[in-house]
Amino acid sequence: MEDKGSYGQFCPVAMAAEVLCSRWTVLVLREMLAGSTRFNELRRGVPRMSPALLSKRLKELEAAGVVVAAPGERGVVEYRLSPAGEELRPIVMGMGFWGQRWIESQLSLKNLDPSLLMWDMRRNLRVEPMPPRRCTIAFQYPELAENRRHWWLVVNGGAVDLCSVDPGFEVDLYVVGSLRALTAIWMGLTTVGREVAAKQLELLGDAMLARSIEQWLGLSPFAGETRKVA
Repeated sequence: MEDKGSYGQFCPVAMAAEVLCSRWTVLVLREMLAGSTRFNELRRGVPRMSPALLSKRLKELEAAGVVVAAPGERGVVEYRLSPAGEELRPIVMGMGFWGQRWIESQLSLKNLDPSLLMWDMRRNLRVEPMPPRRCTIAFQYPELAENRRHWWLVVNGGAVDLCSVDPGFEVDLYVVGSLRALTAIWMGLTTVGREVAAKQLELLGDAMLARSIEQWLGLSPFAGETRKVA
C-alpha cells in the first residue's frame, strides 16, 4: 500500500517536496532563516499556526535532518538549521522574490496581521541611524479593535523589543496610520512620504526620528524587487 504522505516517485524533486511542501513548513523555515531559534519566537512569526502543529513540523524537520534541536541558555531548547537546512536559504528566498515579482499586490494586502507586521518590523529595524539613547516608537492602527491597535518598539543599546502592552517609557515618536498603509510600506509597494501626503499616515513627536524613518524602519527583504505583470 502506498504511503499517503509519499508521492511514490524516485525523482529528487518529489522527495524534496515530501519534506518541504507540507502546510506551514516553508514559513517555519523562513522564520529560522530570519534568525528565530526558540519555539516562542517561531510562534510569533507564524501567529496563525497552532503550537501543536508547529511542534509537529519541527519534529518532522528534525527527523529529515533539516533542523537540529539542542538545549540553549538556561536549558531552553533552541532550533537551528543543519547544513542541509541552511542550503535551503536561496530556495526560500527565491520563492519570496518570485512572489514579490509576480503575485498581484492587492491579493497580498488582503492578508493583514498587525502582530506579524510588527514582529517583522522589529527584526528588520536598523538601529544605526537612531540616536544613541533609548527610543520608544508607538504604532497605532485606529481602525483595529482596542486589543490589537497599540504596539511599541523600544530600541535601547542596539536591542529592539516589541511590546503589545505599554512599556511605560516616554514615547519619542507616534506612528499613526492604517494597517494597510503600514503593510504596503513594509512590502515596498509605497513609501512613508506618499502615505503621509495621502493622509494615510501621521508622524507625531521627535522631528529627527520622523525625518529619518525611512532610514531606520526596516522593510521586507523582498521590498526592493521590481514587480512584473504576468
